[in-house]
Amino acid sequence: MHHLVILGSLTEFVSLVRLAKARGYYTIVCDGNPDGPAKALAHARYDIPVQNIEEIADICRKEHADGIITSFSDLLLECMVKIACRANLPCYLVPGQLSFYRDKAVMKNKLAELGIPTPKFLCLSPDFPDDALDTMKFPLVTKPLDKYGSRGLFVVPSLSELRSAYHDVCDTSERKEILVEEYNSGYEFNMMTWVHRGIVHVISIADREKSPIPTRDVPVNSRNVYPSCMLDSVLTPARDILQRYALSTGQTEGVLSMQFYWQPGKAVEVGEIAARFFGYEHELVELGGGISIEELLLDSVYDTPGLERTLALADPHLPTVSATLYFHGRERTVCCQEIARRLRNLPGVSHVGTMLFYKEGEPVKWRSSKPYIARYYITGQNRREVDRITERIFREISVLDPDGREILYQNVIPTYNL
Repeated sequence: MHHLVILGSLTEFVSLVRLAKARGYYTIVCDGNPDGPAKALAHARYDIPVQNIEEIADICRKEHADGIITSFSDLLLECMVKIACRANLPCYLVPGQLSFYRDKAVMKNKLAELGIPTPKFLCLSPDFPDDALDTMKFPLVTKPLDKYGSRGLFVVPSLSELRSAYHDVCDTSERKEILVEEYNSGYEFNMMTWVHRGIVHVISIADREKSPIPTRDVPVNSRNVYPSCMLDSVLTPARDILQRYALSTGQTEGVLSMQFYWQPGKAVEVGEIAARFFGYEHELVELGGGISIEELLLDSVYDTPGLERTLALADPHLPTVSATLYFHGRERTVCCQEIARRLRNLPGVSHVGTMLFYKEGEPVKWRSSKPYIARYYITGQNRREVDRITERIFREISVLDPDGREILYQNVIPTYNL
């Protein structure tokens, strides 16, 4: 029996644990969350923060682990790579490669070295001089160098706003330098691929749509649609970029994802590259008729022929259109979610992945383990049908506070001028 360590226990790991058990693997789930739902299904569970590398490496040896896997989070990826190295377990990356995926400055410099377009950027220290930005064009997007998951992202229209936002950008960061880049207003995409024997296999490309909110934050991600309506325009150049990047970093196996921009008449421009699947989205590939990401992850650990069979079926031209709708809101106490709850029963709304993150009486907190107030997964035979369902949910959804005030920000579907 294989003994598999799974790093992470939140909802997105439940299907992975179930499939591993169905294959006859002994599952060991580790992270610092004692209430993680995946732990309730595992053979063994350990409530240890994933940053405790040596402690989890000792558990790997104690449990006679012969494999380790994770995804959906940059922190989990980084810790898995370090644990695998310490416990002498196979892994698709080694610690020396992590900076290409975890340090934004290193990643941006690698892209520049390869001649791959990316928004013009600059790294700043807290005492940066005014003339450091003479070659940059406002508005700028701020990013901490060592954090992901949209932490510390702001759109700043001026030098004074940048100085005002600086410490908020790196508030939760180990490093107090930040990265700023020119704002790209083009169409945005999420792309997930798998590298095998040095070749990039494209699994999916989605339209990553955003809605403005009345804060200085970057417009929030409000809908991702699979497959992209511009798939055939961006597939080849985006794949070629990841192929060049993987070759330059020495990555020959494993996950490789990219967030990028494009608009007609211009080149694909890279936002960020990560060595893990996008959280809260991998289910949409399977909902759209594509491959199972859980099958792929497990095959990569124990079954190379199975991995190759799965990759042979991968095609980003998914037969069914699927989308995830994300709803953000104001920091108020949730009181009434009756309408949001009822909308979960609409035709086309999938029970898989659709959820309300807060209970009545809970206060909404932006910086918490709950990134949204509500999330809906929907499917349809074509883009028009998915747009119709989306428009109805966007129009009708409501979550109220105790005073009857609306908590949710209003989402919008962008216009595509192709």
